[in-house]
Amino acid sequence: MRRILALAVVILAIFSATTYAQFEIGASYELREEEPRNGFGVRIQKGIFENFPLVNLGLRLHGSYFSEDNNVSEGGVSYSQDLTNYDVGVAAIGGVSVGLLEPYVGLGLGTENYERAISDIQNDTNNDAPQSGEENSLYWNMLVGAKVTIIPMVKPFVEYRYSSSELDEPELQDVNSQTGRIMFGISISF
Repeated sequence: MRRILALAVVILAIFSATTYAQFEIGASYELREEEPRNGFGVRIQKGIFENFPLVNLGLRLHGSYFSEDNNVSEGGVSYSQDLTNYDVGVAAIGGVSVGLLEPYVGLGLGTENYERAISDIQNDTNNDAPQSGEENSLYWNMLVGAKVTIIPMVKPFVEYRYSSSELDEPELQDVNSQTGRIMFGISISF
């Protein structure tokens, strides 16, 4: 009985210890209010200044991809709409290790591409259907999130990222220059 208890304590200590990873790779499912609403993301993060106790600083490269196909009918006009949005950015991240939880904040820059492809237009005698188009913009973002260290190498996370491309005027009328998204994902630390 003592051996089982001692083994359980050792396993619990190993799997609940906070790790100070130098490199992380992660993937996420992302939700936002703007169309397209659902997407996926990837991220690569490298720790810097690992000598600080409890404080984790890093640089992150992140990318997201959103896509949605819709059949739209407005004012008697019907059409098929394919929306695609992808972005790539870098961010400086700072976090604090509090036991198994690591809350963090970040600030970064990136570029975003939004494409709208319209096809199969029906009953459009007045040319009321939206036009196909593409828009590229530069954005800044702020993020806040938390990781949980369940196993030292595997860290589920939740994150909210606010992006703003207010410096550029949108060319397409239904593109929002300020967006927010919530992400649920998992990171693997090396």
